[in-house]
Amino acid sequence: MSDTKSPKGLTRRQLLSRASAAGASFVVGAGFLAAPNGAWAMTTDALKPETMASLVQMARDIYPHDQVGDEYYVIAVKGYDTVEAAPGIEEGIAKLNAAAQAAGHDSYLAAGWERDRVDILRSIEDDGFFQQIRGGLVTGLYNQKAVWPIFGYEGASFEFGGYIERGFDDINWL
Repeated sequence: MSDTKSPKGLTRRQLLSRASAAGASFVVGAGFLAAPNGAWAMTTDALKPETMASLVQMARDIYPHDQVGDEYYVIAVKGYDTVEAAPGIEEGIAKLNAAAQAAGHDSYLAAGWERDRVDILRSIEDDGFFQQIRGGLVTGLYNQKAVWPIFGYEGASFEFGGYIERGFDDINWL
């Protein structure tokens, strides 16, 4: 395996080690990403694997929930992996990486500390790209029925007579 520089400036070995050190997903092959612990894996269709890995980390940093696994964040951003969306997403991640470089990091993923990544995100929070991703995550992440039990949400109650008959007034924390 060669450790020569790629046209993008990072060797494959550097990308893998930085992503793994940051606890982020890593690129296994062209169009394929996997978690360091093997808990999830995915293929990309239109986005570069590095872009998708950045999106997943961005999603986790915008809406951090330690109890929610990365696979749910992957599902939340997978909708951006289309031919139509890819140019804007690639451009947005390039801006994100430029902001990271301005903050002294090689890329957003290379910023190993969550606090550093959040500072990078704050520097671009008025950008349309950030707003698009943040807004899409509200439904992309929280509309997944699989994450509802993690937050204690039981789902809609209409078919069961409404919330009044299903514990609406069970306030044991007051």
